[in-house]
Amino acid sequence: MMAKPMMARRRSRKTKTDGADTKTVMKRLERAQLVGQRLDELYPAPPIPLEHSDPFTLLVAVLLSAQCTDERVNQVTPKLFALADNPEQMAAVPIAKIRAIIRPCGLSPKKSKAISGLSKILVEQHDSQVPQSFTHLEALPGVGHKTASVVMAQAFGVPAFPVDTHIHRLAQRWGLTSGKNVKQTEADLKEIFPIEKWNRLHLQIIFYGREFCTARGCDGTTCELCQTCYPKRRKPKATRKA
Repeated sequence: MMAKPMMARRRSRKTKTDGADTKTVMKRLERAQLVGQRLDELYPAPPIPLEHSDPFTLLVAVLLSAQCTDERVNQVTPKLFALADNPEQMAAVPIAKIRAIIRPCGLSPKKSKAISGLSKILVEQHDSQVPQSFTHLEALPGVGHKTASVVMAQAFGVPAFPVDTHIHRLAQRWGLTSGKNVKQTEADLKEIFPIEKWNRLHLQIIFYGREFCTARGCDGTTCELCQTCYPKRRKPKATRKA
């Protein structure tokens, strides 16, 4: 029998791969539906964890939350915002004074410079307003994509899916992403969840992770959602760090 042309054989392999990818996506979608339904039951209206009064105070609070708990940030910000709660006032505060107040949040040298610097930029370039733009937010000192996403979602209601290390870990445990990095995890989550649910889901996953699926309290086999997504899983689920 005459062998198939090389091009035909290559096309055949590609079709098989595409079929496998589709099957994987379908399974992911099924797990995503289960996760979304349960999180809606547990947290129908999740509150924003960081205490704030406007986009500027939220921006500062999110910046402070890097490698720090929301609880600690909420303990520190009242004193900081009593001193300055808008860009004009904050721009006038010496960096050393900002640093002394936010020291309990960690990384105070870097964070104090960023808070002072972004406040001055907001005054000089944005009429003292927090811009409603990913591009402009990410251009501010100390503001990365995750911080910008939180501000866009929680301050302005723009659909976003901020992914921190905790969401990255849970998405891997639930088989919603291959989990190479937070950028890929964000893209995978946006693909399988409806856009109108992104902002709420971000908070729901955070609250579930804190309550039921902590880094040490669950290894991918213990909590309800891990068991629901993978009922036959017996060994701990290894996850990649962000």
